[in-house]
Amino acid sequence: MKARLAVLAMLCLTAAPAWGGDLVVTLQGIAHDQGGMRVGLYDRAETFRKEDKAVAVLTAPAQAGEVTVTFAAVPAGRYAIMAYHDEDGDGRLNRFMGMIPTEGYGLSNDPEVTGPPAFEECAFDVPADGRALTIGLRY
Repeated sequence: MKARLAVLAMLCLTAAPAWGGDLVVTLQGIAHDQGGMRVGLYDRAETFRKEDKAVAVLTAPAQAGEVTVTFAAVPAGRYAIMAYHDEDGDGRLNRFMGMIPTEGYGLSNDPEVTGPPAFEECAFDVPADGRALTIGLRY
């Protein structure tokens, strides 16, 4: 009986889901404390920059200078981040003529963009034990 319980316990332990590490994101260069910060985590090119299709979206009150958010238990993999300062609190990145951001924004890897940023330009790896990164905002 004890042997069967030991085998059952080992099976339960090996069948447990693999949780990932934390992804800690620090946003720097926040202009002021009005509104809030929105940070989207994406795992595919097809969904990148489509906030309703993000793996997760975190929000935090804006604070002049920097704000840190933590995505907990992120499975190891390739991701990209788009963050923005939702100054008016409407839950979206406002754009002039539908293209040029009028609120502060930041992208992982800080790529130079002349059009919509691509997932691969912003993609980074998160190992099983997690990662920390810093993203500067552009206004």
